[in-house]
Amino acid sequence: MSNENFFIYEVFSQKTVNAPFVQQFSLLAPNKEVALSMARENFLRRESCFNLWVVKRDDIFGLPPEERPFLERLDNKSYRETKGYGDLQSRWRHHREQYEEKQKHAGNGS
Repeated sequence: MSNENFFIYEVFSQKTVNAPFVQQFSLLAPNKEVALSMARENFLRRESCFNLWVVKRDDIFGLPPEERPFLERLDNKSYRETKGYGDLQSRWRHHREQYEEKQKHAGNGS
């Protein structure tokens, strides 16, 4: 039997209704129905799952390698990060202590 009429399918499984789909393995099949049947036979022997997908590898469209660097995050959005709030509690404590100290001195001075 020749592999000319067979296609590579990627098999994805979902463990629970809220879980993400995870790629499990690849297989050769003549069509999507046979691919799903083969995936079910192979995968369900190992573990249970909520859902199973097969996707023809040729139908997966992705970025070419030369465009992948454009996915790197731009570093001009630091205002969206919360790293500036890490010491907020100690800063508030310091201001409160200064305020209380001023109040104490103001009360003693009158």
